[in-house]
Amino acid sequence: MTQAEQQRALLNDHLERVQARVHKLEADLTAVVRTRRNQSDDDEHDPEGETLSSLWSMQAGLLEAARADASQAKDAMQRLEAGAYGICISCLEPIPIGQLEVRPFRERCVPCTS
Repeated sequence: MTQAEQQRALLNDHLERVQARVHKLEADLTAVVRTRRNQSDDDEHDPEGETLSSLWSMQAGLLEAARADASQAKDAMQRLEAGAYGICISCLEPIPIGQLEVRPFRERCVPCTS
C-alpha cells in the first residue's frame, strides 16, 4: 500500500468513526430533549441521579465537539485531494504516518507545534 493509499484509508476510517459519533450523539440529544419535554421543568430538585438539564448540556457539548472533529476530518480530506495532506504547513516537510495515525487531521508536525 502506498503512502497516499495509507493516508486515504486513515482519513476515511477516521471520518467514518467521527460521523458515526455525531449521529449517535444527535440521537442521544434528541432523546434527552424529548424526555425533557415530557418531564417537569424543575428537575433540579430530584435527589437521585443526573438532572436532565445537565445531561442536555453535556450531550450538546459532546455533539459540538464531534461536529468540530468531523469538520476537521473533512478539511483534511480536502487537503488530501489537493495533494497537501501529510505536509506540515510550517516547515513543508512530510508529517510521519505515526503522527497522522494519532491525529489524522494534523496540519503541523510535532516539532513545529512546539
